[in-house]
Amino acid sequence: MRKLVLLLSASALVILVGAAGAKTVTVTITKAGYVPKAVTVDQGDTVQFTNGDTLAHQVAFKSTTGVACTPNPLVVQPGASGTCTFTSSGSYTYSDPNTKGNTFRGSVTVRAVAESITLAAQPLILTYGASAALSGKHSTGAAGVGVDVLATQCGTNAAAKLTTVQTTAGGVFATSTVPRMNTAYSAKVKNVTSNTVSVKVRPRLALRRVAAHRYAIRLTAAQSFAGKYASFQRYNGTLKRWVSVRSVLLKASSTGVAPTVASTATFRSPIRAGLRVRMTLPTAQTGGCYAAGTSNTISS
Repeated sequence: MRKLVLLLSASALVILVGAAGAKTVTVTITKAGYVPKAVTVDQGDTVQFTNGDTLAHQVAFKSTTGVACTPNPLVVQPGASGTCTFTSSGSYTYSDPNTKGNTFRGSVTVRAVAESITLAAQPLILTYGASAALSGKHSTGAAGVGVDVLATQCGTNAAAKLTTVQTTAGGVFATSTVPRMNTAYSAKVKNVTSNTVSVKVRPRLALRRVAAHRYAIRLTAAQSFAGKYASFQRYNGTLKRWVSVRSVLLKASSTGVAPTVASTATFRSPIRAGLRVRMTLPTAQTGGCYAAGTSNTISS
């Protein structure tokens, strides 16, 4: 957080505090009126009214559209403060309706800020069936802004709307998704589009031993991998790495429930008992819509 302190006079102090792109400007209420009488801020910024007088004063805006004040109505007791946050650009005039004359009158000019939106995903690679958390922020910092979350699944040319979420305090938003294959996500507010984040999906591989020297592999994804080859591997403790034992041809299976498609195989391997074994499906076999997959590790 950066702080810039400008000494205007012995009785007035303006403090600008930058936090997540927004700042707070302080206007002091004195016996002689508002100091300074006119301030300029950006959308999403806050004006803090601090009462340095010995009497209570009210701050009433002529137009309250795009202004959110706390407390409301904004009556500031001696030594206390109140704040107003501006979410719309324009010129705002205010006064103390309990005083006569032009002494207690002021203005706030709010500059329009080019909107932007950010998007992030976690995790960026997951196993089929798992979910990813999507989160981001709208630059205005306003709550209640509708954000369209778009998804472009591998194999498609156009983005489809996944959902619409509302921003909360600070302009943040969040949702979750279960991608069926590699998918690119973006967020959009009106004509403003975020960066693109890509989430990769591994096919889910489940390996089990069905009898001595006999194994079964079941692979699930949103497409069939029948005709592809998975690699049966054992861990070599001497070399401290996995080594391939044999390739296994996957076949179509009717056990999947849409949109899930299952590919399976049963096979034999003469390796001795007690070894750590697993199955992998390399990128050369998964194609462009899936990341390489690895099964659970079992004992031979």
